[in-house]
Amino acid sequence: MLDHVGLTVLDVARSRAFFAAALAPLGYAPVMDVTTEETGGYEGTGFGADGKPSFWIGNGPRAGGPIHVAFAAKSRADVDRFYDAAIAAGGRDNGPPGLREHYHPNYYGAFVFDLDGNNVEAVCHLPR
Repeated sequence: MLDHVGLTVLDVARSRAFFAAALAPLGYAPVMDVTTEETGGYEGTGFGADGKPSFWIGNGPRAGGPIHVAFAAKSRADVDRFYDAAIAAGGRDNGPPGLREHYHPNYYGAFVFDLDGNNVEAVCHLPR
């Protein structure tokens, strides 16, 4: 349904480093950077896989509050690695890796607050 989603961040370079580290265990990496000179005012980075940017961070007016974004993980081990990498990159714990059976029996997720206070999750829906 969605082609891409973006977050406004306070410091593009700092957030780029955070998300590059946090999303690497999930197989996502920076695939495109745009400058204010190219766009007429927007500076940002698109993250994705196979050359397609699906998650963007960039400058601009901040929305009314923090948001939640969840990234698909291929395995529970990838969720664990995401959490460890995000914490090491400066994220704050908002729920360590584990089952969240109130969603469904195989919902295995981890939550961190990014550098701007957004709730970032990695989730695997597969059984063990």
